[in-house]
Amino acid sequence: MEVSENFQVLLNSPQLLPELKQIAEKVLHNQRITFDEGVLLYEKAELGYMGVLANYIRQKKHGDKTYFNRNFHIEPTNLCVYDCKFCSYSRLIKQRADGWEYTMEEMLDIVKKYDGQPVTEVHIVGGVLPQYDVPFYAELFSRIKAHRPDLHVKALTPVEYHYIFKKAKIDYATGMKLMKDAGLESMPGGGAEIFHPEIREQIAKDKCTGDQWLSIHEEWHKLGMRSNATMLYGHIEQYWHRVDHMEQLRQLQDKTHGFQTFIPLKFRNQDNQMSNVPESNVIEDLRNYAIARIYLDNFDHIKAYWAMISRTTAQLSLNFGVDDIDGTLDDTTKIYSMAGAEEQTPAMSTKELVELIKNAGRHPIERDTLYNVVTDYNDYQFTEAEKPRFYKLPVVN
Repeated sequence: MEVSENFQVLLNSPQLLPELKQIAEKVLHNQRITFDEGVLLYEKAELGYMGVLANYIRQKKHGDKTYFNRNFHIEPTNLCVYDCKFCSYSRLIKQRADGWEYTMEEMLDIVKKYDGQPVTEVHIVGGVLPQYDVPFYAELFSRIKAHRPDLHVKALTPVEYHYIFKKAKIDYATGMKLMKDAGLESMPGGGAEIFHPEIREQIAKDKCTGDQWLSIHEEWHKLGMRSNATMLYGHIEQYWHRVDHMEQLRQLQDKTHGFQTFIPLKFRNQDNQMSNVPESNVIEDLRNYAIARIYLDNFDHIKAYWAMISRTTAQLSLNFGVDDIDGTLDDTTKIYSMAGAEEQTPAMSTKELVELIKNAGRHPIERDTLYNVVTDYNDYQFTEAEKPRFYKLPVVN
């Protein structure tokens, strides 16, 4: 890949600190940066510098291609046995009047709402309750696959799996094999938060540890399956906690090669126990995407959830290492809006999402969950019938 004019100007700048020039040289020569260099980027690197480096890596891996998929969410419940301080979404069991609990039939009815619609993925994640156990989810996955074999089931985080496997008195390897046999095809990246116990014990002390989160993904990868990873940033953590988090992911990826995508998740402070903590600004969000792209050299994709950070910031992120902005997810998902995201009813038609990507000067590619190309929309002409793709579903309380 040719070095851009911006990269050449950067390398030749007399104002560039020697240690930052060294990092740029490493990126140029496809060399891994160290933990200390990751911290240095957070502490001393300016946004423009990191944009040049992150975009170089992005272009080298994907060119101008920007990925999205057509998906919908099922959130079984917002009631939860855990009490994470940052969470605006969940309610404790004693707050049952403020929550919802879908039955299996109600979840299957949501799936059936999309019969005949060109969605490729159902994303299932929610709170943790005793009735949602191993037999429940095994039956749910198998019934979804029986009803619609082509629909990819991406479901549950290690937080949920740790709980249900412990309740069933089975180890992680046995549990993940059971889920795969039932129809589970990939895992989302949620529940990672910040791995370091110094932070995790303050914001999410009751649920699975960072080591347990990593172990469950490792067992899933051993089955030849793929998953994603996240990091909740912009709250009480220090920069080195973020780098430590990414370092642990990078090490597991070296071992298993099972991660597809890294998704930095912006902390939102609406209606939670950390509402006194100010949110990061857009510049810090973009810096964080760029550093993730530079540090996680063995991850293929960096994703920005447009529904969480706004459509405009998602467009900007495409110049800071991001190559995926998630899907045309509909307003059945309440995780983002309840946390104070800009998108209170997060839904975009395929046409809107394609136009958003094109307006950022990028090449829109609809993918399936495993990044196989479904449709290349670079020169695609939409008909009127193709514009809106989703139905609005009633909120069940």
